[in-house]
Amino acid sequence: MNIETVRNALLWCTIINYGILIVWFVFFIFPHEWLYRLWGGWFRMRPEQDDALNLGGMAVFKILVIIFNLVPYIALRIVG
Repeated sequence: MNIETVRNALLWCTIINYGILIVWFVFFIFPHEWLYRLWGGWFRMRPEQDDALNLGGMAVFKILVIIFNLVPYIALRIVG
């Protein structure tokens, strides 16, 4: 496996993960009440707890994508 293959894999991983993050955000913003009713039936949470959980999850996911996908991609672009 050469560096170009790893670079391409990291780039596509970053794009796919940001796509997942955008879909998560869209589902958090637009059908917010529907999702809260769905999850609220399974887990007893207040709307504030649901919002905090979703925003915290998105923040952690974004940080992990940056650390494990974007930064290695940028480093390989600089080196190669």
